[in-house]
Amino acid sequence: MPSVLDQRSAPPADGPRPAPPQRRTRVLALPEARWALTALVLFLLALPVHLLGGPAWLWGPLFAAAYITGGWEPGWEGLKALKDRTLDVDLLMVVAALGAAAIGQVLDGALLIVIFATSGALEAVATARTADSVRGLLDLAPTTATRLLADGTEESVDTGRLAVGDTILVRPGERVGADGQVLDGVSDIDQATITGEPLPVTKRPGDEVFAGTVNGTGALRVRVERDPADSVIARIVKMVEEASGTRAPTQLFIEKIEQRYSIGMVVATLAVFGIPLAFGDTLQPALLRAMTFMIVASPCAVVLSTMPPLLSAIANAGRHGVLAKSAVVMERLGQVDTVALDKTGTLTEGTPRV
Repeated sequence: MPSVLDQRSAPPADGPRPAPPQRRTRVLALPEARWALTALVLFLLALPVHLLGGPAWLWGPLFAAAYITGGWEPGWEGLKALKDRTLDVDLLMVVAALGAAAIGQVLDGALLIVIFATSGALEAVATARTADSVRGLLDLAPTTATRLLADGTEESVDTGRLAVGDTILVRPGERVGADGQVLDGVSDIDQATITGEPLPVTKRPGDEVFAGTVNGTGALRVRVERDPADSVIARIVKMVEEASGTRAPTQLFIEKIEQRYSIGMVVATLAVFGIPLAFGDTLQPALLRAMTFMIVASPCAVVLSTMPPLLSAIANAGRHGVLAKSAVVMERLGQVDTVALDKTGTLTEGTPRV
């Protein structure tokens, strides 16, 4: 997953200010989702025509288009992996689908392509949701701040342009633009997003404030002490991203055996195909059994079932104030039977309501 820190910390170029990134990526904005949806629509158009005994010239092109739209990307990725002497599950599934079509089971092969394309789209959506969640953490920090110049004048600047030593003005109700030290003023700061404290903390000259926290009733002059990319909120985001990039023990185990399993599956498929032929079986039944075995024995479902749930869990936890430092921690969380919690604000909002 590409980092979103560089996107927010880099100073914008001169000219019109770009539109802020959307908090939630649209599903159809992902190419994997568009290809999968196209393959599904083509399959559903061809299915009733095929089942009702329609002419092959009508349902054949629709199924062929479903094969192409749903299978070209995993097939291409599988060929690139094969070039690196790695047998990829994607390629095996495409080969199985083409094998089914070759023996006349066009419907079964198209269904396999659609299912596999949908699995890839779901994984892409889970990854995009993780990036959205991390971006949502960064949205806690404001994009602009009021910088005080040496002559006392004020200017509104992007927080990415702030440098260590700059002085910013934080008015009541505003979010602090950068990590820094209070120079002048007294106010209560709501820093629950950083520390989890349910009650505002009084800040006086010399106290530290954090980017993304909310100023209370008083105005503050703050000297910037950290670059935006090194702020506390940015470091939290970086930790979430690093956690999303780690591998849980189950995932490491599956990835370790996937290659050996795939090779073994190919050998077994060839055996299922070749041994009956050696004993006088005909080509089509032997090929059908071999392709059926390859489809059933494929580990794609197991491989795809590990990463998306972990990515979603880590990002969702970070969005709700729970920082998981690695996928290992998230996986072990399922074995926890006792949790010790500290003060108000961890489970409750810490805000009374009438």
